[in-house]
Parts: sequence; structure tokens; C-alpha cells
Amino acid sequence: MSTTTMKPPLSESRTPLGWLRRNLFNSIGNTLLTLAAAWLSYVLLRGLLTWIFTEADWEVIHTNLRLILLGQYPIAQVWRVWISVLLLAFLGGNSLSIWGKGKTSTRFTFLLVVCIAALAAVISDPNRLWLVATAALLTAGWWLGRGAGKAMRNVVGIGWVVWPPIFILLLRGLTGAEGALPQVGTNLWGGLMLTFMLTVVGIVFSFPIGVLLALGRQSELPIVRWFCVGFIEIVRGVPLITILFMAQLMLPLFLPSGVTIDRVLRAMVGITLFSAAYLAENVRGGLQAIPKGQYEAAYALGLNSALSMGLIILPQALRLIIPILVGQFIALFKDTALVAIVGLFDLVGIAKTVLAQPAFLGTHREVYAFISLLYWVFSYAMSYVSIRLEESLGVGKR
Repeated sequence: MSTTTMKPPLSESRTPLGWLRRNLFNSIGNTLLTLAAAWLSYVLLRGLLTWIFTEADWEVIHTNLRLILLGQYPIAQVWRVWISVLLLAFLGGNSLSIWGKGKTSTRFTFLLVVCIAALAAVISDPNRLWLVATAALLTAGWWLGRGAGKAMRNVVGIGWVVWPPIFILLLRGLTGAEGALPQVGTNLWGGLMLTFMLTVVGIVFSFPIGVLLALGRQSELPIVRWFCVGFIEIVRGVPLITILFMAQLMLPLFLPSGVTIDRVLRAMVGITLFSAAYLAENVRGGLQAIPKGQYEAAYALGLNSALSMGLIILPQALRLIIPILVGQFIALFKDTALVAIVGLFDLVGIAKTVLAQPAFLGTHREVYAFISLLYWVFSYAMSYVSIRLEESLGVGKR
């Protein structure tokens, strides 16, 4: 005789209706707030969606998409950009799987699919194939990262260190080369590619400089401490746009005759130094948050000052300030828009160029809405990676 086991009924608190009652309609006040928020959302979304799907003229984006993304980068060399994107997609998928422990948020996956589908719908056929390859490598990286051991984690870490110089080498090419990697002048860089390049260079170089400045500010050598304090306070007391103007307009006046420095390189240096000063203060705050017992434990193990700082104190300090660092990197990504004021064609500069075209006069809302979407997507991606990294490292947990 066989017996069947009846499953207990599903608790109402776990059903969608139960969630609504518990979170949105659990009191008269919450009910009124929910209804008011629903009405306001309906009013705002109705007008927004009506404009997006019926009133907006998206032909300006379709026609100028390559200009917005790559500036005037030569069409014959666009494959270099896609190679960099493929490497980034593989590393990104692998890192998401490792930090997320094989689990990916449904919200993030849905957003990624929507973005890829939207881009695939508007770009040309050859680039559409590159986009499909990007999605495939992103997925492959995610699957390979599931259950990854320490060796795989080390490989991914090395990959993130090696990727920025590869990215710069592919985009710029080799001086005097006439084969596969001819040099492409930075005057042809623009759009999202230039914005992304400024951000990557600013993050990669400002991080070690900022850490050294933070350590130097706590040095017992007066000359080192005074230099670091002076640099940090002077740079933090000046707006970024002032530094960019100094780099673009004043610096050439002090150079010897016949010596010139690339305009994009000058902007990179200015952004890097500005970000390093703020990052140094964030790192200093993390160092001050470490209990003295950690220093005493390091000395008890027989470690000198350099080893105790590098192996015990600094890793804990950086772990504590991950949210602050990512917030600063997001701000750095958005602050690159200021280079448009000094004549560089980043996303904002390219937007002004597109709006100046006679065929698309009066399309300000469409162009700036698309530019805002690009900024939001990349900012959200960095924020999402930060959350995953915090969960993996147990930030805020004991």
C-alpha cells in the first residue's frame, strides 16, 4: 500500500498578495502613500512612454550611433575596439560569476539582455555580429567562473591588470606600424570610447598614486608628509575644470619651443591627479578605522612596518572603503564630461556635434536622453559590481 505525502499549504505571507499586504497595504498611512505613488508613477510614465514610442525622433541616434560611440575613429580599425570589448566581456562575466558565487541577479540579467537587444536592433549588420560575440563571451566567462578555484581567481585578477594596457595599445596602435596596428591619433578618439578611456586611465593610475599619498601623509619623514599634505590640500581645493584648463591652456606656455604634449594625455593627467587627491583621503579614513590591535598583532608576528602595512593593515582598510571607492569611480566617470568644455569630443562634446547637424536641429531631448542612458547603464554596472564584491568579501558583516 503506497502512501502519499501532502505538501503543506503555501503560507499567504510568501504569495504576491501576501507581500503586497505586508509591505504596501499594512496600514492606512501606507495604503494612502501607495495609492498616491501609483497615481504619480502613472502620470509620469504615461507621458514619458508616450514621448519615447510615439513622439521622439530616434533617427538622429540611428544615424549617428557610430559617432556617439566611437567619435571619428577610422571605420577600418573599428575591429580593435571590438577586440577590447570582447576581452572585457569575458573578464566581466567571469568576475560576476566568481564574486556572485555562481548566482546572477534576475534584475541585472534582464537589464543586460534589454541593452544588448536594443543595441542589436539599431546597429549595422557587421557590428551586430560583434555584439552577438560579446554576449557569447560574457556568457562563457560566467559559466567558466562557476566553482572557480584560487588559481582561476588569480588568472582573472591578472587579466584585469593586463587589460588596460592592452586596451590602450589596441586603440592607439604602434608608431610607424603599417600593418595590423597602424597608429590612430587621439584627435580621432571621441564619444563613449573617449569617455571610457579617460575613466579607465583615471582609475588605474589614481588608485596607486592615492594609496601612496595616503601612506605618505602618515609618514614620519617630515618632507614626505609635507609634500603629500600640500598636494592633497591644494588639488582638493581646486575644481576639476580649473585643472583641465591649466593642463590645456597654461601648461603649453611652460614647455620648451617645439615640445608638445597630446591634448588627451594632458586631460588624462589632470583627471588622474584630481582623483588621486580625493582617493588619498578616502584611504586615509580607512587606515584610521583599523583598530590599534591589528598593528600590535602585526608587530607581535615579527613584521616590520612595511610588511605589516602591506599584508595586514592596508588590505583591511581597502576592504572597508570599497563602497566609497566605487562611489568616487562613478563620480569620476561622470566628471569626464567636463573635458567637452576644453574642446575634447567625449559623449557630451559629440552630442553638441550631432545637434549642430542641419538635418537634426531641435532633437536635443532625444540626444541627451540617449547620452543620459549610457551614463546610467555604466554607473549602474559599476554599482552592481561593487555590491557583489562587498558580498563576496563580507563588508559590513562580522
